[in-house]
Amino acid sequence: MNYLLLVAGFILLIKGADYFVDGSASVAGKLRVPPLVIGLTVVAMGTSAPECAVSVAASFKGDNAVAISNVIGSNIFNLMIVCGACAVICPLAVKAKVLKQEFPLSVLATLLLLGGGALGMEIGRLDGLVLLLVFLAFLVWVVRQALKSREHENVAEEIKVQSGWLCLFYILGGIAAIVLGGDLVVDSATAIAEDFGLSQTLIGLTIVAMGTSLPELVTSVVAARKGQVDMALGNVIGSNVFNILLVLGLAGVISPMGVLMENLIDGIILVGMSVIVWIFAWCRKEISRTEGMIMIAVYAAYMGYICIR
Repeated sequence: MNYLLLVAGFILLIKGADYFVDGSASVAGKLRVPPLVIGLTVVAMGTSAPECAVSVAASFKGDNAVAISNVIGSNIFNLMIVCGACAVICPLAVKAKVLKQEFPLSVLATLLLLGGGALGMEIGRLDGLVLLLVFLAFLVWVVRQALKSREHENVAEEIKVQSGWLCLFYILGGIAAIVLGGDLVVDSATAIAEDFGLSQTLIGLTIVAMGTSLPELVTSVVAARKGQVDMALGNVIGSNVFNILLVLGLAGVISPMGVLMENLIDGIILVGMSVIVWIFAWCRKEISRTEGMIMIAVYAAYMGYICIR
């Protein structure tokens, strides 16, 4: 029964995020927001909603190991698999602005998490509040960038603009499905972990992390196939920033989260992988197909490591 609930939860998460992104992106299209900004904000927020639902639900239930592991695991999956798969489909051209601003910010967010977690081995309410304040500053900065650039860039033509009522239905229906799906995933994944004697950290890093990252994978791959590499890359970077600053910030404020040594190790691995991808992108201002395959191989090796440790 737990397996059926897990599958049902993932379906609700994926479809809910899909409708939420469609509705939100349509609203953004009406406002003529550039593709990169859509990826960093609207699409990133929509595809990060499953992580938010799972981690916040886990925090309410006291399953904090799932919350932290889910976010770190999702960010590693986003960076190596989502970016890697997109690069294999279509080499990802990376703007200098992304390399100098958005990418370093995603690394900084991880370092903030590691610093807060290493001090006292927990993400307390004060740590969560700091993460949320940094997130608000990030949001204000992105909006200001959007206002400056909206006169010089056009919204991607592929974005389908819906009627106002349909947008509202998609957004509210998507949020409802995401919340319900997140609750089902936390309950069923925790039960399965206990049945097999597996740690919550391992479940959070694998099954839950991959499942909640499927919206990012689908959205970014579709964007890459349409040639909207700005939206694809913006989605990944934005989602990773949202996951740490907003998701763990909210979870920490709701209930202090104990940090395991494995969480710190995985966080350091995430920083290392971020640096590798950053170097790939910096060399030729793009991530090539070969580099995309290398990223996927590195993730496969990481999966092997966490399964045997």
